[in-house]
Amino acid sequence: MTVTRSVLLFVLAAVAEIGGAWLVWQGVRESRGWLWIGAGVIALGLYGFVATLQPDAQFGRILAAYGGVFIAGSLAWGMVADGFRPDRYDVVGALICLLGVAVIMYAPRTG
Repeated sequence: MTVTRSVLLFVLAAVAEIGGAWLVWQGVRESRGWLWIGAGVIALGLYGFVATLQPDAQFGRILAAYGGVFIAGSLAWGMVADGFRPDRYDVVGALICLLGVAVIMYAPRTG
């Protein structure tokens, strides 16, 4: 149950952070205005809160692992929101990052 909870929190954090950054991007780069920027800033703040809910108490470990989730999630977001088509190197790189997440977060540890 703990791994499932952790994975769901990583997904929620990715939606909040990537979505927030995308909203700010849309507000500034696509001239959609302050409402989009404000919504993005709120989403980015929610990301920071969601990260604190991870079962592991080590900040560095959580943020390091989340980096891999962010990479894969950003490619997925680009596909859904912007029509981006990753090439095989993008996909292989994202899979390597997710493997790193699994090692960092879920490898058995003693003590």
